[in-house]
Amino acid sequence: MRTRRASAAGKLTVVVTTLVLVVAGCGGGPSPRAWAASVCEALTPWRAEISKLTSSTHQQMTAQTTPAQAKENLVRLFAGAEQASETARRRIADAGIPETDHGDEVSKGFRMSLEKIRDAYGRAGDTIDALDTGQATAFYDGVQAAVDKLNKEYDASALDTGRLNSEELKQAFDEVPECR
Repeated sequence: MRTRRASAAGKLTVVVTTLVLVVAGCGGGPSPRAWAASVCEALTPWRAEISKLTSSTHQQMTAQTTPAQAKENLVRLFAGAEQASETARRRIADAGIPETDHGDEVSKGFRMSLEKIRDAYGRAGDTIDALDTGQATAFYDGVQAAVDKLNKEYDASALDTGRLNSEELKQAFDEVPECR
């Protein structure tokens, strides 16, 4: 009799565990407010890093340094922006899919935008790294071309938040303190 009860209890445990896993797999994403807060928490340090990069890039473009020094600094700055963009993208991916209409589409839009930005910084860094520093004028012309291309790619990667397709998310982004 003991064996039959133990066997029945084991089967019940398996059934309950399976039901918990199935229910957990249905929905279970963060609320729009929680997701918006996570996204803004991911983007705040990223924005600070990009702002710092923009300022530092401008300084490098106008500083009285050798092309070799400028190249080293710019490559390092763009690598930092590339890494910051990847970190923000990963944090948004980790935030999950918000429980709202078109939540998957919205989440994917944020991630893809950051992927494009990350890749644009990577290409700009690679382009500058490949420049010859032997002639200052040619080097700085190449840097300017790389920055111009980066700016175009950056603008093209922007997420149109007006097309979020979710009133709940629009409201959440307007209301949560992390997004102010």
